[in-house]
Amino acid sequence: MAVDPLPPRATGRWETTSPFALGLLLRRAHWHAAEVMFEALRPLGIELRHFAVLNVLVDQGPTMQKDLVAATGSDKAGIMRVVDDLEHRRLAVRKLIPGDRRARSVEITPTGLELFQAAHRAAVPLAERLVGDLGQDDAQRLTDLLTRFVYPEA
Repeated sequence: MAVDPLPPRATGRWETTSPFALGLLLRRAHWHAAEVMFEALRPLGIELRHFAVLNVLVDQGPTMQKDLVAATGSDKAGIMRVVDDLEHRRLAVRKLIPGDRRARSVEITPTGLELFQAAHRAAVPLAERLVGDLGQDDAQRLTDLLTRFVYPEA
């Protein structure tokens, strides 16, 4: 009885043919992009987790706190801390939902919207540097491929 050969092992080398290679590359790409985003957000006094919530609030408008969990990939306790931070900085507010004493809606404030826009302005040169070695066509192609990968139904 023949035994199938083992597939190539996952390694940290870029040329690996392991079945884990794509996931490992995406993870490293995430770390690299997160460093760039952190650099843009640090002078504004927020972290990526805060920006993620502000992004949802700008995109979707007032959002139930429980829905922020799924929208940001966070957990319930993590979202509570982030929203606490945003409220403390007056970047967002919690509002009661009529008819439900426990549910809260989170809404971005005008100060939060200003900071959100400032973050985008600060990120432009950093985002350009992030894909600078790719060239414009490859950078757009990467964006298109990742969009199809993450949102296959789109």
